[in-house]
Amino acid sequence: MDLSSCLYKIRDQLDSYELASLKFLSLDHIPQRKLEPIQDTLMFFQRLQEKKMLEEGNLSFLKELLFRIHRLDLLNSLLATNKKEMEDELKIPGRAQISAYRVMLFQISEDVSQDGLKTFKFFLSKEIPKCKLEDNMSLLDIFTEMEKRMILGEKNLDTLKKICDQIDKNLLVKIHDYEDSSGGRRMTLETLGTYTNGEQTYGVLAMLDCPGEQDSKEQISGEVYQMKSKPRGYCLIFNNHDFSMARKKIPKHRNMKDRKGTEVDAEALNTTFTRLHFEVIRYNDSTAKEICDALEYYQNIDHIGRDCFVCCILSHGDKGIIYGTDGQEARIYDLTSYFIGSKCPSLVGKPKVFFIQACQGDKYHKGVPVETDSEQQEAYLEMDSLSPKRYVPDEADFLLGMATVNNYVSFRNLLEGTWYIQSLCKSLEERCPLGEDILTILTKVNYQVSKKDAGEKKEKQMPQPTFTLTKKLLFPLD
Repeated sequence: MDLSSCLYKIRDQLDSYELASLKFLSLDHIPQRKLEPIQDTLMFFQRLQEKKMLEEGNLSFLKELLFRIHRLDLLNSLLATNKKEMEDELKIPGRAQISAYRVMLFQISEDVSQDGLKTFKFFLSKEIPKCKLEDNMSLLDIFTEMEKRMILGEKNLDTLKKICDQIDKNLLVKIHDYEDSSGGRRMTLETLGTYTNGEQTYGVLAMLDCPGEQDSKEQISGEVYQMKSKPRGYCLIFNNHDFSMARKKIPKHRNMKDRKGTEVDAEALNTTFTRLHFEVIRYNDSTAKEICDALEYYQNIDHIGRDCFVCCILSHGDKGIIYGTDGQEARIYDLTSYFIGSKCPSLVGKPKVFFIQACQGDKYHKGVPVETDSEQQEAYLEMDSLSPKRYVPDEADFLLGMATVNNYVSFRNLLEGTWYIQSLCKSLEERCPLGEDILTILTKVNYQVSKKDAGEKKEKQMPQPTFTLTKKLLFPLD
């Protein structure tokens, strides 16, 4: 039987739960964002083929997947393999392609009853918004959401243990067996920075163990904000791409374009702040109300065990406001004000950091002719065409990094992301290991962005930080 016929027969024998299981077990090899839309097993097989993990003469990963979901009948009838052969094969060091960690989670999911699933959702209600804990969510879905929020990982099993201890202590045996088999191996920061949900990211942060200078005299003297908790805090990323709703609902927004290239920025921010030990939560294509509702949710949760809060908004805008994907406005000042001391007491004295990628008007900076070693491709550039007197509250401990100064546009490369966010992420990755504070880093970002120019008229862009910080803000890597 040729491979295509074999895969078609397998597909006919698998139900939707088994497909979800295959997708979960493959997360070490295929990014979750590429697996999530898949609703048909043949499309899943196609993804494996694209990754060169399923080919004529190379069916080992497919066999292992079917073995893990207990479809021994398909192994026998279509792949000429039996249970003992698979067990012997997977005992050979290096042959297993599905990690012991992911197998352990899958086994737990098989042993948790519907009542146990409800218990999981109850205990996670403070960590995961209710809108995410849908009634039809399986435990594998919950595990994936926990991994996104950095409350579950190969060496981050505390939350899982606490919940399993409440449900069935036999589940703890599986976790302890996994920990024993892995030898208590500590994931290095480099490994953590390079892989998120099995997806390899670019620009490895070159460090393993950070030197102790960053936690020395300045930290002890109180001149630096405390930054010792892990995770450091929440990092929210609002990534608005699709503005079709705004174009349909509001006539004046009929020319508002979708923000091509914004996903590159969102990925860069996710990678950077994950490496900086933040718990990253991403929101895609949010209306103005959804942005406000999410910020209100994080205003009301307890940040006692965390040292910082970060919020990144990538969207269209105008003077002093951000647009939701529905074309409705949200004032930047209102968004930052959710976290003043009277509304969010558990963040009092802690830095609240906002990065806004959007225009603040429609004017252009005219550039002065300078020599350059590169040339911008004008065809790939667009504007995020967004200044009141204030963006941040008068209270201490706020920092707002804006992509551009009042009344001016900012630029977005359709293939490479925005000038500001890409420069910000690159600078944080390069300079945090050196112990530089955030204002020093943002000054470097200003310089880097100001050197760029767009099109024949050499239009420029100048970012602008606004802050009420009272201490140095460092993001130590230890």
